[in-house]
Amino acid sequence: MATICRDTPCLSITSVARDRLPVFRAEAIKKVVCAALDEARQSGGFAILAYVIMPDHLHIMADGARKSSDTLRFINGIASHRVIGYLKENNHPTSLAKLRDTKKVRGHEHSLWDGHSNVLLVTSERVFMQRVNYIHQNPVRAGLVAYAEDYRWSSARCWRRRTLEDEPLLINLDKIIWRKAA
Repeated sequence: MATICRDTPCLSITSVARDRLPVFRAEAIKKVVCAALDEARQSGGFAILAYVIMPDHLHIMADGARKSSDTLRFINGIASHRVIGYLKENNHPTSLAKLRDTKKVRGHEHSLWDGHSNVLLVTSERVFMQRVNYIHQNPVRAGLVAYAEDYRWSSARCWRRRTLEDEPLLINLDKIIWRKAA
């Protein structure tokens, strides 16, 4: 990855669960999402630089190695497929009923995401760090934890270089090339 600038932007992605359902409330589902994000990153050939999984949405900072629509397709497509598969395999008919897609978009019986994911191009280190801090403070603002590092489903510990032995998702901090101070 190159230095974060207009020519090599990063992507700030927010994906919201359909009807703001708290689909990601259970730890088992969060584990599935972490594995899906890792799979998406590897399949899509992009880096994940920060993330948080909240009960009804997720935020991700990714590099700009792919077009934003491609990165979003990998993230949302794989996560949706894995989460819905988990719900089917583990007999969660109530959750599946809430995600049933009456329109059957593209022939899919269920839809995990609200159709309007938000992707913001980030072209400066200042805005990049604002987004990373916003992402990491999400669980604190929601009252889920007192300190960002205490929330298991976030990259806050990775940024502080205090990863757990069983960290749910390691990020690609080594891919960031910071501008040299003048």
